[in-house]
Amino acid sequence: MLDLAIPFPDISPFVFQLPQLDLGGFTLGPFGLRWYALAYIAGLVLGWRMIVGLVNKPGLWGGVSPLNEEDIDDFLFYATLGVLLGGRIGYVMLYRPEMLSDPLSVLRVWEGGMSFHGGFLGVCLAVIGVALARRKSILALGDAVAVGAPIGQFFGRIANFINQELWGRPTDVSWAFIFKSDPDALARHPSQLYQAGLEGIVLFLILQIGVARFKMLHRPGLATGVFITGYGVMRWIGEQFREPDASLILNLTRGEFYSLPMIIIGIGILIVVSLRKPNSQSNPSA
Repeated sequence: MLDLAIPFPDISPFVFQLPQLDLGGFTLGPFGLRWYALAYIAGLVLGWRMIVGLVNKPGLWGGVSPLNEEDIDDFLFYATLGVLLGGRIGYVMLYRPEMLSDPLSVLRVWEGGMSFHGGFLGVCLAVIGVALARRKSILALGDAVAVGAPIGQFFGRIANFINQELWGRPTDVSWAFIFKSDPDALARHPSQLYQAGLEGIVLFLILQIGVARFKMLHRPGLATGVFITGYGVMRWIGEQFREPDASLILNLTRGEFYSLPMIIIGIGILIVVSLRKPNSQSNPSA
């Protein structure tokens, strides 16, 4: 079956790269922009623009938008810190604690290794901090972020694929890939692409339909609950095809184990939200 597998394409890790400079015996570089970094930049910027679009449509919120562009612009900075610091620290603490023996390796983010669950906690702290500082609704800001978050998830998983990390389990399907980073050179599921589709595209569509057709933002916390629950479920499905990247916990992969609390919390939020009356303002314009 190995003959049917797709060899991983020869993709440079750099979008562009500047050569090494020799300055009188001192060398600098080489410098370049990696696809990995570009994916995170694209996810943050596109997600930010989508959220700005949401807050500028008061009809989506029941008549009056609880947020403004300045709130979202302020949030972007702290969200970026939350994603980068939380994602990296979460990866080290939850998956690779042995990296602490080489502190410099923790700083080499460009080599890959980010945890969604750590980044998620970082963004949650950013939501709470910005909402409190600007005296805005934590649930409203959380809902806005939830609707835009799958964009970042999609690009993050594409970055995993290009970086040849977090590949899938061995398989004999015709679309299997042989990753150059795999020392065993096995035909494997491109699980990064599966997760990009589930956590990115499918979850994005669910939230977009919920906002546009089912007035999801009229109920503060509903989009947040749908995102948290939806991500946990999508991640659980994706884990069935992904090679465990650390030891199991209670016979569950790390991704499954860390997603269980998200599913439970998300369902709890949905139950509480369903018991509240939706917002209904006098101005229905969008």
